[in-house]
Order: sequence, then structure tokens, then C-alpha cells
Amino acid sequence: MTDAPDTRTLDELRLDLAPLVAEAAMFDGWTDAAVTGAAEIAGIDPAAARFAFEGRAMTMITAWIHAIDRAMAQELPAERVGNLPIRERIRTLVQFRLDALVGKEEALRLALIEMAKPRNLAAAARLGWESADAMWRLAGDTATDYNHYTKRATLGSIYAATLAVFAEDRSEDHAEAKAFLARRIENVMQFEKAKARFLRPRDETFSLTRLLGRLRYPAT
Repeated sequence: MTDAPDTRTLDELRLDLAPLVAEAAMFDGWTDAAVTGAAEIAGIDPAAARFAFEGRAMTMITAWIHAIDRAMAQELPAERVGNLPIRERIRTLVQFRLDALVGKEEALRLALIEMAKPRNLAAAARLGWESADAMWRLAGDTATDYNHYTKRATLGSIYAATLAVFAEDRSEDHAEAKAFLARRIENVMQFEKAKARFLRPRDETFSLTRLLGRLRYPAT
């Protein structure tokens, strides 16, 4: 009697193996050795696993990030976080991602080093954008104007900075990283409030166009 064939696609195989690869990467780095170790633990043909990841560190790291995206969407769907204040939605979503990294700080540190290499900067930026987009969508954001882009760019920068702090945080329960995240979110919320006041409709506040016009053509 033979085992049933594995019918997963390569993407599915990478996603399923990625958390185990990350655990192995703490000792073996983002290498084929980590993939082999993960495959042996999962009972998957190591050769098939190595083929799926192509021996590329960024393929392994990308799969890990996408696996966290998937877990976040499963654990914190929009209907679960939708009743929270917006800053708490964002904090909860980012914190879920940080919690997924607990115990894998060395894998994260090595991943950040790999992502910072010039040849990987574009892929790293794309991953950051995708994660920020996933969080905003779960938070209920439906913006389609320029706010769609500014929100994701802002959250992406917050998340990237928090990851860097988290990777080196030796405080109990990562208290320093949590405090850093809270401060950054508070700063952004204050900025968004100020921006909303600045961009109110014409009948609610001053007109930016009129103001610029006065500066350019002062009354004589």
C-alpha cells in the first residue's frame, strides 16, 4: 500500500512548509538545509521541497510572510476586528504578526538582512506593501483615492520599523517593541486627524486653493 500522492500546488506547498522553514532558518539560515530539515519534520519529500523553494532565500522568506498573511486573515477576519476603534484594529493586526514571530527572532533578523541586500530591495518593498494592504483590508479600509496609497505606505513604514525593533528587542514580552508600535500608531492617528481637518470641504473650513491664491496674489 502506497501513500497518497501530494496534490498541493507549489504555492500551497511553500505556504504550508514556510513556518517550519523559518524555525530551521534560526540555525541553518535561509538555505536548502533549512528546507530539508522542515520537509523531514513535515514528512514531505525533501527533494520536492527544495524544488519548490528553488534554493532562493527570498522565495523562502516570501512564503513565510505570505503564510503569516494567511494566518492573520483566518484568525482576524474583518467581522472580528470591525467593531474596534481604527487604531486598535491596526494595533491588533500588527501585534498578531509580531506574535507569530515570537521564538523566531533570529530567523527574522536573518530575513531582514537578506531583504536589505540591493538585489532584494524591490521584492522586499513589494512584500511590505502586500502585508500593509492585507492589514488595511481586514481593518475595513475601502479607500480608492490617494488615501489608499498613503495609508499603505504609512502602515508599511510603521510595520518595517517595528520589525527592526522587534528583532533586537530583549525586553520581557517584547515590551519595548509593543511600546514603539503604540507610539508610532498614535503619531499616525494624530497626523490623520490633522490631515482630515486640513482637507475638510470648502464650506466647513478654509479653502486651500484660496489660501494659496492669497499667498501668490496678495491684496493690494
